[in-house]
Amino acid sequence: MVPNSNLKPVLDFLSDLAKNNNRPWFEKNRPAYERARGLFEDFVDELILGLGAIEDMRGLTAKDCVMRIYRDIRFSKDKSPYKTNLAASIGPGGKKSYRFQYYLHLEPQNASMIAGGLHEPESAQINKFRLAISGNSRKFKAIVTDKSFKQYFGEVGGERLKTAPQGYARDHPEIDLLRLKEVVAVHNLSDEDLLSPRIAEHVVKACTAMKPFLDYLSSVVG
Repeated sequence: MVPNSNLKPVLDFLSDLAKNNNRPWFEKNRPAYERARGLFEDFVDELILGLGAIEDMRGLTAKDCVMRIYRDIRFSKDKSPYKTNLAASIGPGGKKSYRFQYYLHLEPQNASMIAGGLHEPESAQINKFRLAISGNSRKFKAIVTDKSFKQYFGEVGGERLKTAPQGYARDHPEIDLLRLKEVVAVHNLSDEDLLSPRIAEHVVKACTAMKPFLDYLSSVVG
């Protein structure tokens, strides 16, 4: 994998956008946006190439994965027209896929991350996860306590219920997992991380550590 550290213009543009989130400024600075988006797409293409060792990425390009920068403000009190991040859903099928993907989020001020899992799941999805855990949690616990997973993601994240979910006893041996409302793995990336010449290699290693977690969720949730 070719080292890539050309993300500073991306962070610089997003920092400026956060201070000037309006259409006149954006249109005046559209060339800077196009450059930032182009560099971000180059980075995503590099990740697709690296992730080809663990996923079938044939035919996939950054354009299939990178999300729009325009916000949907129809039902929001915040009428800022643009997101202050660039993001991509990377995996077979890209952003239109229903598979569990590797989510890349670039945002200045150390707010970047690589993440994946059950984020804001439907009731049927989290119920399937709980059913699998209540039946046999050994496989899932082996995955999330693996050395590589813990190195990048620590513990499984996500909001939790304050009490046991309906149908489960409060003293269930896996109550901590059953209380999860989301089941996500998050690896935070600092601005310094993003400027490293080995950032693509770092992200690919984090995704590789995440793959068994996503595969498990696919197997129990579908």
